[in-house]
Amino acid sequence: MKYVSEFRARDLAEKLAAQIAHEVRPDRTYHLMEFCGGHTHAIFRYGVQDLMPENVKFVHGPGCPVCVLPVRRLDDAVELAEKHGVILCTYGDMMRVPGTKQRSLIRAKADGADIRMIYSTLDALKIARENPDREVVFFAIGFETTTPPTAVAIMQAETEGLENFSVFCNHVLTPAAIGHILESPEVRDLGTVKIDGFLGPSHVSSVIGSEPYEFFAEEFAKPVVIAGFEPLDVMQSTLMLIRQINEGRAEVENEYARVVTREGNLKAQSLVSDVFELRQSFEWRGLGEVPYSALRIRDTHAALDAEKRFTVSEKKSREVKSCECPAILRGVKKPTDCKLFGTVCTPDNPMGSCMVSSEGACAAYWTYGRFRETAKEAEEAAA
Repeated sequence: MKYVSEFRARDLAEKLAAQIAHEVRPDRTYHLMEFCGGHTHAIFRYGVQDLMPENVKFVHGPGCPVCVLPVRRLDDAVELAEKHGVILCTYGDMMRVPGTKQRSLIRAKADGADIRMIYSTLDALKIARENPDREVVFFAIGFETTTPPTAVAIMQAETEGLENFSVFCNHVLTPAAIGHILESPEVRDLGTVKIDGFLGPSHVSSVIGSEPYEFFAEEFAKPVVIAGFEPLDVMQSTLMLIRQINEGRAEVENEYARVVTREGNLKAQSLVSDVFELRQSFEWRGLGEVPYSALRIRDTHAALDAEKRFTVSEKKSREVKSCECPAILRGVKKPTDCKLFGTVCTPDNPMGSCMVSSEGACAAYWTYGRFRETAKEAEEAAA
């Protein structure tokens, strides 16, 4: 299958592994953060880490928008469904994420709230058409990749005159988060991790292009390589990062050139710009308040903004006690550092978003057996 099987070829993987082993310097350790959870799962599923020299370390970053959504916003969505009686439409991953007191959307649904899992914005619009006497709210969440479909849904609802449809917007932006991980005093107080370079998001970059990372690479002197999701993509991108680090360069390189361009998808960017504008600040789970890192619906489309149509109460939200998901999202800790992982917290009984999301680091560790420490790892941990 074109663009799949050739990026999983064993002989090419062995050659890349040998090249990486040849080019790494034995006197240093390379800490490479993969921002996107799709890369984390590719690394574990295909055993990429096992093909790396011991001094090449992958650091797991924020992962996915489901992982980084703060508990307060989830609590707000539950309140919309329970107290305002709306039909709340959401993607499947959000259903099981625990909010305050482990109250999730699926538990609210079990208690009678009308919460419906959908596969696309088209489903939400269809539900609004079929229920003209009910308020329908689409719980919009995602990085830059899923923002254009939300913009299309808003414009389509306006065209059709769907007055019972609105959007609870939680779209967040990746470049701002990467910069915040490196520079924010708040994040440093919460714990830091050594990062020498980044595997840049691939699907996100297909929309925004590679250009937004250029200022980031120059400002923070950290190399970025836009990487595809297949195992050979990750390995080739790792080699490109190692070469930049060895040569003292901090540039943006594009390994995923078969999909990503420097300028990105200009039509999608224009559509998003017409419908959304930057928020001054937005809370990320694990990162705290991040300036200019999220979008809100413009006043010209305010009639479809659920945050303006409905009022939610000021509430004190909190994480599940002892859950290390915030630290895991910053790359400070691994899932196995959390005492809840694999005991109280499992895919059947998740304590945090990292175990729920299909791109979460905890889900990757569990799915691919990385929670089973080797004897050597156990000795190192005890030392």
